[in-house]
Amino acid sequence: MNEYTVFLSWDDEAQVWIAESDDIPGLVLEAKTADALIEEAKLAALELLELMDIPPHSLKLCFKAERFAVVA
Repeated sequence: MNEYTVFLSWDDEAQVWIAESDDIPGLVLEAKTADALIEEAKLAALELLELMDIPPHSLKLCFKAERFAVVA
């Protein structure tokens, strides 16, 4: 099984989560919530990897999230 990493980061100015992946060319998405973004990323990853002739049965995504907040 192939594992692909998807990075989630919060854009404070736009108030959206952004997904990007170095492992899956073309995967760049945004959504209002991290959960919604993960669901969108799953579908997009399947489509993009299919275009790269990678069979869907070998797909495992690892989501890594990062959000910074100014406290003081």
